[in-house]
Amino acid sequence: MRLFAGVVPPGGVVAELAREVERLRDLPGAENLRWTGRAGWHFTLAFYGEVPDELVPELERRLHRAAHRHPPFDLRLSGGGRFARAVVWVGADGEPEAMRRLADSAEAGARRAGVSMAEHRRYTPHLTVARARRPHQSLRPYADALAGFESSPWTVDELLLIRSYLPKGGVEKEQPRYEAVGRWKLGT
Repeated sequence: MRLFAGVVPPGGVVAELAREVERLRDLPGAENLRWTGRAGWHFTLAFYGEVPDELVPELERRLHRAAHRHPPFDLRLSGGGRFARAVVWVGADGEPEAMRRLADSAEAGARRAGVSMAEHRRYTPHLTVARARRPHQSLRPYADALAGFESSPWTVDELLLIRSYLPKGGVEKEQPRYEAVGRWKLGT
């Protein structure tokens, strides 16, 4: 199954972000972006890809241990940016270093469980809100418009193991679907 470890903002914060994204969708050229849906807004801590069923129990045990080693931490959505000409994202503020450490533990736990991980890159907390449909579209106006955005703070108190279901194709505006298959409280 296709899995990743993640953090999901609470409903009130998602509603705040939805209002900001609606504002972005009024910018010129917004119709040329593929906007992610509210149900899919999350911070990916570690992407595992296709994980063989026989490795999932050990991965769950490792994530359970990782969650217990990290205390809850405060976070809020803040500002935004872009990755090249491909992705528009919202950043994190508060205790992003705590989230980086949790991401490192989620990745290390997967390696120990036998999950084949791609090469390690320094974790950059981001929540994707849009993807470019065309390779030469400038995303700078959207990143600039997010510069002053800041959500209400919340306490991140759980680590999730999330299964993703990719769109089957052929259905316009179809979004990936996500299902939490494991949840562990931080620091307990």
